[in-house]
Amino acid sequence: MKKLISGMLALALAHTTAAQKFEGLAPTPPMGWNSWNTFQTGINEKLIMETADIMVSSGMKAAGYTYLVLDDGWMAMERDSAGNLVPDPQKFPHGLKAVVDYVHGKGLKFGMYNCAGTLTCAKYPGTRGYEYQDARNYAAWDIDYLKYDWCNTHGINAKEAYTTMSNALRKAGRPMIFSLCEWGVNKPWEWGAPVGQMLRTTEDIWQVFDSVHSHGTWDALSVMRIADIQDSLRRYSGPDHWNDPDMLEVGNGMTYTEDRTHFSLWAMMAAPLMAGNDIRKMTPATKAILTNKDVIAIDQDPLGIQGFKFSEKDSLQIWCKPLQRGDWAVCFLNRSSHNAAVHFNWKETAIADNVFHHTLKQDIHYTLYNVWTGKNEGTTRKPFNAVIKPHDIVMFRLKQ
Repeated sequence: MKKLISGMLALALAHTTAAQKFEGLAPTPPMGWNSWNTFQTGINEKLIMETADIMVSSGMKAAGYTYLVLDDGWMAMERDSAGNLVPDPQKFPHGLKAVVDYVHGKGLKFGMYNCAGTLTCAKYPGTRGYEYQDARNYAAWDIDYLKYDWCNTHGINAKEAYTTMSNALRKAGRPMIFSLCEWGVNKPWEWGAPVGQMLRTTEDIWQVFDSVHSHGTWDALSVMRIADIQDSLRRYSGPDHWNDPDMLEVGNGMTYTEDRTHFSLWAMMAAPLMAGNDIRKMTPATKAILTNKDVIAIDQDPLGIQGFKFSEKDSLQIWCKPLQRGDWAVCFLNRSSHNAAVHFNWKETAIADNVFHHTLKQDIHYTLYNVWTGKNEGTTRKPFNAVIKPHDIVMFRLKQ
């Protein structure tokens, strides 16, 4: 009898500690828009409704941007007497559910933010100790996506905290994308696949191409510094559990060339594409980058393989990504501040993915389709020769 009871207790403990996320919600990397990069806590229902309108009218929804995510600062500074989170009545005078319904009425999905700690990063009420209560409220509001941050978590075990919230969402009964915004501090890629669909790998991004931005006690990272971190993590990423190198800074202050390179790299890395600009005011050039269907198709490729940096010499990088039906994506990226000449002989250079075991076949003459010009630019029968400008990229889809 003692052995039976002991076994039952062990089974119960295993059930409470092993997260069972909602499967199948993210067969390809999630796409959407998040309020933080541009607006921080300066959000309100008018902004969200206008953004939903523009996501539809601009073509972003048609391009695949599905989730509209409300980041930190949506709630009042105190919970109510029953311990419930309260949407800030000044920012959301008609209540949060009315905003959620409006977004859903546009054919979009609604995302929400909170934090694994006692307070959010902006010092609003965190979820620690309220996981199941908050999850029930999110389900009652018809939330489709939860971004779960990692501020004010001193003494908290990351795996336990995220597993608990994942279980709480599951028990609440409404399928939601669960975004583990843990910054990579506790290597969520090693344990997060059963817990959530998005696994944050770095500190916050900033709208710079190749440096850091100091916040005093911590540094936000540039596009290239984040890209540097990803290559060793690619074996952990795939359908329904994507490495997340943070949101997009396209349209937030870098040059057009840098924005295009940034978007290309995130597509090569099979990253979630979460726009972070004010899409109500975006330029035609920014819109063209964010809605480029050929680049998005590389990010959303059903094979679900994160690309890799094949080579780097004198700041000239070559990135490769196997795609479905034997296609490949190949990028030539000039990281430097001066022009870079490229001479690449496809027939003399073997390209192989040694993690997921795909090889670019040298006996096939692939067509070089430039996803940014929309034109075929030769085949792999002849070497590729070009001069690439600083911070620029040439991105091909190699078609059989």
